[in-house]
Amino acid sequence: MLNSGEKKIILDIARKSILSYLENNDYLPEKPKEIILNSKTGVFVTLNKNNHLRGCIGYIVGVKPLYIAVYEMARQAAFNDPRFEAVILNECEEIEIEISIMSPLEKETNLEKIEIGKHGLFMKRGYYSGLLLPQVAVEWNYDRESFLRQTCLKAGMDEKCYKDNSTEIYTFFADIIKESDNYE
Repeated sequence: MLNSGEKKIILDIARKSILSYLENNDYLPEKPKEIILNSKTGVFVTLNKNNHLRGCIGYIVGVKPLYIAVYEMARQAAFNDPRFEAVILNECEEIEIEISIMSPLEKETNLEKIEIGKHGLFMKRGYYSGLLLPQVAVEWNYDRESFLRQTCLKAGMDEKCYKDNSTEIYTFFADIIKESDNYE
């Protein structure tokens, strides 16, 4: 979805968002000229430290321009993910930023079509919902059934909720942008 230059811009915005907050500097990214960075799309910002999750928060659907969503979600992942303590300045060099830019959600009724490493999952039923990004299944070596079960658990439901007709299951793709990749 994004070219190398656009990926560098979006990673820079995420990094500056976190650092500026920690250093009490005013920073608001300028509106980029790249059209795709101004489009509204779902996005998740994931922070990893020493190959372990350190924070991950995002928008499932596009509610804001991508560059603003990345700015906001980088801060949310660093300072407001309830699973972790807030990031502190002296650990910033150890944190790798990963940005997942999502395609629109597509309702899925044929679970055999779900491909590990290609699709992410979003499930909801009533007040419960949960999402796992496509790379999670690869990182944890999930097969399709494990991926479905883990998404149910992430949603706070029974691990077999995907077999219940009242559970809505959606798939999506993600353009995954990592700081460790070279975008020259």
